[in-house]
Amino acid sequence: MSTGRLEAFSDGVLAIIITVMVLELKIPDEEPYDLNNLIHTSGLGLLTYLLSFVYVGIYWNNHHHLFQLCDRINGAVLWANLGLLFSLSLYPFTTAWMDESHLARTPVVIYGVNLLMAATAYYFLQHFMARVPGQGEVMREVFGRTVKEIASLVLYVVGIALAFVEPWLGLVPFTIVAITWLVPDRRVERYLETHQAVPGETLEA
Repeated sequence: MSTGRLEAFSDGVLAIIITVMVLELKIPDEEPYDLNNLIHTSGLGLLTYLLSFVYVGIYWNNHHHLFQLCDRINGAVLWANLGLLFSLSLYPFTTAWMDESHLARTPVVIYGVNLLMAATAYYFLQHFMARVPGQGEVMREVFGRTVKEIASLVLYVVGIALAFVEPWLGLVPFTIVAITWLVPDRRVERYLETHQAVPGETLEA
């Protein structure tokens, strides 16, 4: 099966997730209409929205790059992709809960679990894509060692543990992971440039 419908569907879902998250932000409805009131009413919400927005952007970016390497999928990839979208679709809920609770312990822990779920789901998506005949060698050549990915999983677990001690501390590892992944990952682009790939062309290692 080709990847076109899966990519289009995924892009649409991610766009909806971002839209739902921004609609959850509170608008100051009492005077004075100034910056202090905005910070008091929506400051925490804007920060948690920004963090989650960055995460959704990172997954969209990596998802796009991942599907530049493969032009065929199977049923396992479809279900793995749905698992990723399910995890990401919970971001508006867990983000809003953190905001509404003013960073209470349980909402921050659940947010961390949500981040861990999404990262695990993305790992399985890569795994099942690599099992599609003819694509495993390309995936191994491009991604090779997954130190960054493993470090991210460890930091999620650390963040969840810290949230039990002091909720706001849990957000520190989560933010570090987001900042780390904001640095452009050039592995896919370097591979495509080296192999002079064009859209729709079958990639061979």
